[in-house]
Amino acid sequence: MGNRPLDKLNNALDTLVIVRLKGAREFRGKLQGYDVHMNLVLDDAEELRDGEIVRKIGSVVVRGDNVVYVSP
Repeated sequence: MGNRPLDKLNNALDTLVIVRLKGAREFRGKLQGYDVHMNLVLDDAEELRDGEIVRKIGSVVVRGDNVVYVSP
């Protein structure tokens, strides 16, 4: 249980997270995995706009260079 960013992601595995991307896009889903580049795998993902669900996506891989933040 360290304080490094990847430790925080490891603690968030199998929990619901919100991922904000460049261009103000947001996704919410269960974090299933990640790598050192912060590429993320989300299950049961939904795209959000202004906190409202725009569409349900299912499983999605988010490329790490587009991630602005990940929030539990």
